[in-house]
Amino acid sequence: MQEATATASHGDHSHDHHDHEPLSFWSKYVFSTDHKVIGIQYAITALLSLMGGFIMMMLMRWQLAYPGESIPFVGNLLENVTGGAQGGMVVNGVMQPQFYNALGAMHGTIMVFLGVVPLGFAAFGNYVMPLQIGAPDMAFPRLNMASFWTFLPGALIMFLSFLVPGGAAKSGWTSYSPLAATADQPQGPTIEFFSKFLSDEGALFMASIFNGQSLWLIAMVFLISSSLLGSVNVIVTTVQLRAKGMSWMRMPYFVWAILVTAFLLLLAFPPLEAAGIMQLMDRVAHTSFFMPAGLYVGGEVLNSYAGGGSPLLWQHLFWFLGHPEVYVMLLPAVGIVAEVIACNTRKPLWGYKSLVFGSIALGLLSFIVWAHHMYMTGMGAKVSAFFQTTTTIISIPSVIILTALLISLWGGSIRFNTPMLFAIAFLPMFGIGGLTGIPLAFSSIGSYLHDSYYVIGHFHYVVAPGVIFGLFAGVYHWYPKVTGRKMNEFLGKLHFWPTLICMNLIFAPMFIQGMAGMHRRWYDGGATYELSEPVLHWNIVMTWAAFIMFVAQIPFIWNFFTAWFNGQKVGTNPWNATTLDWQTPFPAPHGNFAGPVTVYRGPYEYSVPGADKDYTPQNEPDVIPEKETKEVKA
Repeated sequence: MQEATATASHGDHSHDHHDHEPLSFWSKYVFSTDHKVIGIQYAITALLSLMGGFIMMMLMRWQLAYPGESIPFVGNLLENVTGGAQGGMVVNGVMQPQFYNALGAMHGTIMVFLGVVPLGFAAFGNYVMPLQIGAPDMAFPRLNMASFWTFLPGALIMFLSFLVPGGAAKSGWTSYSPLAATADQPQGPTIEFFSKFLSDEGALFMASIFNGQSLWLIAMVFLISSSLLGSVNVIVTTVQLRAKGMSWMRMPYFVWAILVTAFLLLLAFPPLEAAGIMQLMDRVAHTSFFMPAGLYVGGEVLNSYAGGGSPLLWQHLFWFLGHPEVYVMLLPAVGIVAEVIACNTRKPLWGYKSLVFGSIALGLLSFIVWAHHMYMTGMGAKVSAFFQTTTTIISIPSVIILTALLISLWGGSIRFNTPMLFAIAFLPMFGIGGLTGIPLAFSSIGSYLHDSYYVIGHFHYVVAPGVIFGLFAGVYHWYPKVTGRKMNEFLGKLHFWPTLICMNLIFAPMFIQGMAGMHRRWYDGGATYELSEPVLHWNIVMTWAAFIMFVAQIPFIWNFFTAWFNGQKVGTNPWNATTLDWQTPFPAPHGNFAGPVTVYRGPYEYSVPGADKDYTPQNEPDVIPEKETKEVKA
């Protein structure tokens, strides 16, 4: 059945009308079903989102370093956009607490759900994975297009929520109830606007939707639906459309990473989507899924209509997604780093099977560790002990993966190009992130450090200098595949070194502040708390490091766009790589390969003894080692 399905799919694509009729601009570049174009669409959207989230971080860092001072350059602009004194977000150029809360919530949401996940899984996964398994396209091209056009409205709604009266969501990127269920109540200007067209009840209902928190929930429903469509497509494509001879253990490790990520998305995202819809109903339909009975605020009952709901249920549903989400971000980056390391050490990955089974174990274990985020909720000793144990165990496959990548460097003839620099830097940065997470596995330590800057430092070491370095390595590595040109090496190194230094200057001091007790959500940077005085000066260091790192991204942006037209032209395989993605013609046609593809060997046949060159592509039938002379299996 698998062979028949693959053959039929290849046949369908080979006789697709796209091969015979010229495509309009809209069909080719906008509403495209070509996985490569969709991957580029995801990449551009995700990179822009990362830039937006980075700017939000700089605004927060200014407030933490210089509380009460006017925001330079953009203070007046933000005051006008957010409604000035009426909106209370920015007054006289000075950030107000509610705007700081909105920036915190939206920075986390945008960087995770609009930036890192779409770039790693959707952009690189869409573009590279079908090429690496020899597939002509994704299994469901129209579903693939639908996934992007479900993602984009979610992204736009999330960003545009800053412009509604009252501003964007302020309940944190975790959106805990009952705060999130009661925050951002309908605003007068919104009610007045809808009163022109609707009854009073209708205007109130619409105003309960068009506010920051409700729009956050609606955007999340779009984003999660997009991820579900993409994950189903990836799984079916990997199972059914592998080229002849592409057995499971001949797949590049990046394909394995994307496949495990797809299963994490498929199984972990639906609970949060259901929770988001239920919380939205709590807000607009007066249900009580997460609203407890008799919620008092300021001595008054806030929710006389509701009762019986459980705020802790939201936390369980959120973190059941929240911890697998860490590996949804991490695994594609690890897959990219493995590809870059194998290519630039000119030797096979050490422990390929260990990497594969370690990733599978990581995915499985990620579903039974979520409650280590919830030690402060008062769980019993037995439940706490279970999650402490599983959280400690999940560090084992992480160590296996990191060790395999480190040993892969040993004895290699390393090319220190820009993608390799980012890939190598990923290893210690991810190592620091992982090691600093081990103390948080234990409830006694985690309860003290909970919601402190230590947690922020740990998480960001995994995601910022960790995952994002892996994604940068992927951008530089596969840029010639997309454009036929290389990015400038000097500008690449000019981007890398300041970014590496500044990343550590931003996040390393957070461990010091966290152990001193500084809370992650103090709007004034802890200036009003005596315990923070010895570590307050680090806020200024981290803020200026963030500004310098922003400047360090200018060479990358310039390099990215100018190389597209003026970069050094290269052949179809400029890195002399072995995997199938580098064996297609350039530009790769719709259908990817000029003819049928057959795979004869594993993905990393570098420096094979007796070969006439230091790499042997997977689809090259010549110079086959003796152990591979058996009949090629489909």
